[in-house]
Amino acid sequence: MSEAQGARLEVRSVSVDITGRRIIEDVALRAQSNVVGLVGPNGSGKSTLLRTVYRMLRPVEGQVLTGGRDVWSMRARDAARITAAVVQDSPADLELTVADCVATGRLPHGRLLATSRGEDRRAVERAMMTAGVVEFADREVSTLSGGERQRVQLARALAQEPQILVLDEPTNHLDIRHQLQLLRMVRDLEITTLVTLHDLSLAASYCDEIVMLEHGHVVASGLPDEVFTPQLLLRVFGVRADTLINPLTGRLQLVFADG
Repeated sequence: MSEAQGARLEVRSVSVDITGRRIIEDVALRAQSNVVGLVGPNGSGKSTLLRTVYRMLRPVEGQVLTGGRDVWSMRARDAARITAAVVQDSPADLELTVADCVATGRLPHGRLLATSRGEDRRAVERAMMTAGVVEFADREVSTLSGGERQRVQLARALAQEPQILVLDEPTNHLDIRHQLQLLRMVRDLEITTLVTLHDLSLAASYCDEIVMLEHGHVVASGLPDEVFTPQLLLRVFGVRADTLINPLTGRLQLVFADG
């Protein structure tokens, strides 16, 4: 990956309406060169907020700034050179080989499948190595499992050499080993990453900061042990839970009661 540090991401008082209904309201967050986890119940506005960050859904109020620039004042190609996204159920270019699919990540740099250029070829190879899909390079994407396709989508995003990475439920379809490998890799990238996760224990273990949403509002933000309190988990998610330090990893982990 590029050695550049992650760009500063700032969401300023963002509100978003969809078909006349307010989905998120007055949401703010800041991140730079760390992993920020977005958590909240279904329908809390997590994916909607991500779409405003990667320039797919324009807010009705507020700003999204990357590197100090409003993404909605930039050309789409310029924004894509800074921010890459891996979203749920994204098209997988099924008829392409994995190598060619990953190479489409170079499009924001003005080149289509330009793997003959040294710079592009190296970026694609690094991305495939990081995402663990080198062994699939010559296979068509359509022949892969759901989890393998997810890793190809991640490799394509990394081939953009972004300074900000947006991930919407990236551990979906992955077995536990690949979930842990992916999140460890994301932490090691040292670029600004905004990620939604349903698994709160994974969020507690791998995110540097947590932003908790409920009904489109931020109800808590801060370090994982500041946000994942028994009181908030009961109020927002309706579950009894507490935290402990995992003896194997030394990281925060959540434990839940079933009643």
